[in-house]
Amino acid sequence: MDPDFELIAKVRQIHSDTRGSYGSRRMSGQLREDGYDVGRYRARSLMKKAGVSVKRRKKFKITTDSNHNQPVAPNLLNRQFEVARPDTIWCSDITYLWTLQGWLYLAVILDLYSRKIVGWAMSNRLTAPLVKEALSMAYFRRKPKNGLINHSDRGSQYAANEYQKLLGQYGMACSMSRKGDCWDNAVVESFFHSLKTEWISDTIYKTRDEARSDVIRYIEMFYNSHRLHSFLGYKNPNGFENNYSLAKAA
Repeated sequence: MDPDFELIAKVRQIHSDTRGSYGSRRMSGQLREDGYDVGRYRARSLMKKAGVSVKRRKKFKITTDSNHNQPVAPNLLNRQFEVARPDTIWCSDITYLWTLQGWLYLAVILDLYSRKIVGWAMSNRLTAPLVKEALSMAYFRRKPKNGLINHSDRGSQYAANEYQKLLGQYGMACSMSRKGDCWDNAVVESFFHSLKTEWISDTIYKTRDEARSDVIRYIEMFYNSHRLHSFLGYKNPNGFENNYSLAKAA
């Protein structure tokens, strides 16, 4: 029997649980989280023995409707993607998912400190109520102090008067990317890229409800709770925030 039998079985289980999204760095990080002292290069060897490999990433087109006459806000974020504490800067964006029933639009709010998705909403319509619902979820979950910066692109949904009024009601400052520059909101674009390449790239959803359930599973049960993030030192967003709370309380 191969002396690595237990580890090979564990690697196959992690590969299955993550839908093949982990390369050797994250595989090593997960194995260490699970109590196995395995470095990156040994993880690569174990993956080869297990007959598993990371999914090849695909490129996705990014679209934003910024052709409107509504006021836009200055770019307060200015690509400063590192912050010292949670609920200082939130980043917002929308993407779309195809189902056999038609498009499903997903709006998210991401906390820049921990990369955690703190609010989300889905709809078959790309309108201001979609982004308002995501913002309201984030606000009532987190109850941030006044002055939080909420960054988005210049899309008509974010520039809409009803969304801007909600930001004011919640005591938030509005920040918007420069026109046509997706890099100004790169952290949320990275989340969408992970969702589409790691989780749903090989999936055909029959209904919007099926897609909705799977996306919720990715956000709440995998991404926030288990997915190891290189920017966070291979911690998951929930664990990274817990470490902040413990350090603050010490």
